[in-house]
Amino acid sequence: MKYMILTLASQLDYESLSGKPGSAWTDEDFAALRRFMTDLNKDLTESGELVETRGLAAPVHSRRLRLREGVPVVTDGPYAETEEVLAGYWIVECASYDRATEIAARIVDGPGPDSDRENYVVDVRPLVDSADDLAD
Repeated sequence: MKYMILTLASQLDYESLSGKPGSAWTDEDFAALRRFMTDLNKDLTESGELVETRGLAAPVHSRRLRLREGVPVVTDGPYAETEEVLAGYWIVECASYDRATEIAARIVDGPGPDSDRENYVVDVRPLVDSADDLAD
């Protein structure tokens, strides 16, 4: 079964990770995060569970589309009403939902300043193959 593990972040999180003034992140924190992600992805590749992983650009670089009176309207980000957005994802293929949850627990326990770690959010969702899978 395939699962998507989603990480969430805010525009402020992206600014912190890019080293903007006032960030709690140190150079050592960044180095630890890079090592952590490299090791995680290597482990998942070696176990055969990693299908794909990607990080996403900051919300300031996004566009949202909605219909207004039947016409698509484009709004450039960031969005004041959105505290957190999708920051990145892993698609894993593993034996069970519990195993996917174990992987997600490893991600949510990643390195960073203690003040930021308490705000980490990671979701796990099964991928569906057809509309029939949505009924459950």
